[in-house]
Amino acid sequence: MLEVTSPYDQSLIKKIPLATKNDIEQALSTAYNLFLDQSGWIPAHKRIAILERTATIMKSRIDELTQIAAREGGKPYIDSKVEVLRAINGVKLAAEYISQIKGEQIPMGLTKASENRIAFTTREPIGVVVSISAFNHPLNLTVHQTVTAIAAGCPVIIKPASSTPLSCLNFADILKEAGLPEGWCQVTVCKNDVAEKLVTDKRVNYFSFIGSSKVGWYLRSKLSPGTRCALEHGGAAPVIVEKDADFAEMIPALIKGGFYHAGQVCVSVQRVFVHEDIIDEFSNLFAQKASKLIVGNQMDEKTEVGPLISPNEVDRVEQWVNEAINKGAKLLTGGKRISDTCYEPTVLLNPPTDVKVSTLEIFGPVVCIYSYSDREQAIHTANSLDVHFQASVFTKNIDIALDTVKKLNATAVMVNDHTAFRVDWMPFGGRDSSGIGMGGIPYSIHEMTREKLMVIKSSTL
Repeated sequence: MLEVTSPYDQSLIKKIPLATKNDIEQALSTAYNLFLDQSGWIPAHKRIAILERTATIMKSRIDELTQIAAREGGKPYIDSKVEVLRAINGVKLAAEYISQIKGEQIPMGLTKASENRIAFTTREPIGVVVSISAFNHPLNLTVHQTVTAIAAGCPVIIKPASSTPLSCLNFADILKEAGLPEGWCQVTVCKNDVAEKLVTDKRVNYFSFIGSSKVGWYLRSKLSPGTRCALEHGGAAPVIVEKDADFAEMIPALIKGGFYHAGQVCVSVQRVFVHEDIIDEFSNLFAQKASKLIVGNQMDEKTEVGPLISPNEVDRVEQWVNEAINKGAKLLTGGKRISDTCYEPTVLLNPPTDVKVSTLEIFGPVVCIYSYSDREQAIHTANSLDVHFQASVFTKNIDIALDTVKKLNATAVMVNDHTAFRVDWMPFGGRDSSGIGMGGIPYSIHEMTREKLMVIKSSTL
């Protein structure tokens, strides 16, 4: 049995049975047989209706969904509610995009050999989709990794994070209540070795993974021939702050981007490169704001920064911060554990470039500030890691903004906004070791379909 506990006080929330290898085989067999039987595929209009009903049900249960996500995930209640609203909108986006699943006409007659022909493509479901999800957005990530498959017409099997399975299980029940036929969305809560068997089975056509790069790239290396995949890993998001930046807008944005969900977001603000002319003012203001954040029980609506997902993560963050301080970083605020599960919002000034907080994804409530005099050198340092996801630049100069956007190695660069900005209809994903493939509701749906070309030959054409 799996014990699901609250990240704040480690109290037991629920016990859940773990799936066995036999259960995985049954799930795969069910999904694969559904895909093979084209007569049983869910028509587009029915998929739209199911997802629309799903969104309606979710809208009637916002508080319940928020309670479940906050209790198991540790994200503050107010932020968990925003996640629920995003998830509802994500379901609506998936329903709307079904009408955009279409092919195109391919021109014929351009050569003698192609005369008397008409050709066009269609897009059809790719096949069985298997998704492995992360803990930090237990409902919204579930939505992104299930309704996209359903919209594309694919049966989907999802393994939620072991620490946060309840939102996923509840969402699967809502899909059934909305009319999704049996077997089209299956949830498997299992151990890692069982999950590997699920992912690497030859009946899997598409693999969606959100989590650590070590696990993601390992599983990709084990995929069966022909299995496509999308991997979404973390980053160490850089921010370039020019000396003309607007402090009134910038400081609150970066505070939110750095400490939202205790920094447990793959695009959290982590490395802030600030021009030397404004470094003192920026550092003082940023540290003051960080020190006033309310840390505590995620179920308290006043809490701004909740617990980390486990005590082990608090231990790790503490070790990384201590290493940076011992090697010369200046501690501006924080730097201490509050309890076994909570850590103070921490700001470090000029940590060495070779310590863990400068080279690895922190995934905790820690932001590092670095002084620079040459923007080109700051960009070079920002690009020097092998993780590249989202980044940002703050400046009033449009030429500097455009030049910085061009030179930062990232899939998305925000101008005068924090690195964690996202809406669910935009492309979202890491590059290089941060991932492969593209997320975002419409982009994932597109990746979960494949083209089929039809060429018709007729003497009358």
